Parts: sequence; structure tokens; C-alpha cells
Amino acid sequence: MITKEQVLHALGHVEEPDLKKDLVTLNMIQNIEILPNKLKFDVVLTTPACPLKGHIEHACRNAIALFVSKEIEVDINMTSRVIGTESAQLDGIKNIILVSSGKGGVGKSTVASNLALALAETGAKTGLLDADIYGPSLPIMFGVEGARPASVQTADGKNKIVPIEKFGLKLLSIGFFTDPNQPIPWRGPMATSAIKQLFGDTDWGDLDYLVVDMPPGTGDIHITVAQSYPISGAVIVTTPQHVALADAIKGIGMYQMEGINVPILGIVENMAYFTPAELPDSKYYIFGKDGGKHLSESNNVPFLGEIPLVKSIADAGDNGFPILLDTDEAVSQSYKDIAGRVAQELSILANKV
Repeated sequence: MITKEQVLHALGHVEEPDLKKDLVTLNMIQNIEILPNKLKFDVVLTTPACPLKGHIEHACRNAIALFVSKEIEVDINMTSRVIGTESAQLDGIKNIILVSSGKGGVGKSTVASNLALALAETGAKTGLLDADIYGPSLPIMFGVEGARPASVQTADGKNKIVPIEKFGLKLLSIGFFTDPNQPIPWRGPMATSAIKQLFGDTDWGDLDYLVVDMPPGTGDIHITVAQSYPISGAVIVTTPQHVALADAIKGIGMYQMEGINVPILGIVENMAYFTPAELPDSKYYIFGKDGGKHLSESNNVPFLGEIPLVKSIADAGDNGFPILLDTDEAVSQSYKDIAGRVAQELSILANKV
């Protein structure tokens, strides 16, 4: 008869590739059930977006075959429990991810939207906050122009904003409360006050990830958000050309300043290359090549991936149906891969605490 100790001994030889510890030490093996000729157990990953899920499952099966029995049927339930930093100010939100850029026009909002969707697609509870006060784009990109969030009264008598829900995401933007045809000429204190309301006066519920689309640049809103809330990490979006990279370096430097200290989860290189439809195997590096990779190497931060310059990405955002939702678009896989890398980096950071 197989024992629980034998199973744990076997699985103690399986290492979580990112955390560099075995699954048993990490308490990732749960609910072991030993039946006649059958073994069942759960592997509790640190994120449903884990890109190494298949690798870990295969390693577990090999370990059971090697150290326990080759004859027994093994039923593994690959599940997850996201870990992170929870805030008393933002109850129930485990990870806050800032998507930032040193300058405008590099596709930051598109990356933020599709990153959030990719995380939600894995089963993670995900929200998307449009913190770009002066140029909110979320209502257009998700086809919710004209939507007005409701409010709800909490047990302590406070009124909370209820996010709009679409495509499995909880969405909130200053664009839900302003005239889309009018500018928002607010000075810094007004803008930062509005951001605090969007963060703190909203009934987000329980979230594994809150993705925040930050304004371009390095201003008041960035400092307010970074110093007011427990930010898990920042994703920096750039394009390959030198002028964008120069501004991205400033963005990285701001988050690494004393008093801010937001971990950089990595660099995303947007508009990395162009592939014509009639030449699917060709890549044309219109704005330069490998600028994002060189930036990540020189600043010792991860390179999360590159997104090609494809017209369908822009069209999808304009039509209110982000490209990630188009299962026939090969480019959607790029965003899914980036989401997996972001989830990996967050898990590594959380387990260092």
C-alpha cells in the first residue's frame, strides 16, 4: 500500500523552476488521496497564468513513476492560489500592476488592456483601472462609451463606486464621469485627488490582479500612486527607437528612486517589427531592432516580450473588442506570453518576502 509519506518524498524531488524550491517545501502539494491503483492530489500554483504548468505536471508524474510506482494511475488537479501584497486601503486586492511608459504614443493602453484580459482569461480575478486622467481610452477600447458606474453603500455607511464589468474584467476610468469631447484641465492636486478616489472609493471586491494604465511620463500621479498604495510592480512599455528608449529609462529610474521603490517587472517592446500579410515569414524592423532587449539588459530588468506592429491591434481597440479576444490572431499569443511572464515575476517577488 502506498503511503502519503512516499508521495511527499517523491514530490519533494520536483522543483518549482522560478522559486528554486521543491513543491513540498513550498506547500504546493495538497489533498493527497490514495485509492486502490489510483493516486490523486492537487498542485497549487502561485498563479493560474503560470506558463510552466505543463512542465510541473509532467515532472510530478515522472517523480511518482520513479520513486513510488509506474503502475499506479495518477490524477493531478492543477489549481492555483495567487499570493501577493494586500492593502488595508484596498481590501482584497492581492497585486497592483502599473503599466507605464516614459512618453505617449507607444501603445501603453493597448498593452495594459490586453495584459489584463490575458490574466483574466487564465481564471485570475482581474480589474483594469484607467489612471490616465488627461487621456482616458478605456471606454473606447472596451466599447463602453457612455457607461456610468453605479454606487453601493457599504456596511459602514460609505458610498462606493461599482466598476463596469465586461469581458470578465472589472473596469473603471475617469472617462466614465466626464464628457469625452471636453478636455480635463486639472492641476496636479485635482488630478491626484481624482486618482485616489478611483483607487480607494471603489468596490473592487476580491482581485488577484489590478492592472493600472498609468499616464505617460513621470509626474504627480505616478508619485501619488506609488507612495499611497502597495504596488507589486511596474511594467514599462517602449518602442524600439532611441527617443522612446531614452524616456523609458527615465520611467525606470523614477520607480527605482528612494521613497518610491517600485519593482520593475520587466520591459515590453511594442511595435517591434512589421510583417506584411503577403510575407508572413518576413520581419521588417521599421523603428530599429532589439531596443527593448538592450534596455532590459542595461538596466538588469526582465525582458517580457515584443509585440509586432499590426493594424488589427489598433482596429480592435477602436472597435471596442481588444485583440486578445480574437482567438484567430497570432498576435494575441504574444500578450498571453507576456502575461505569463508578468505572473512569474510577481510570484518570484512575493516568495522573496
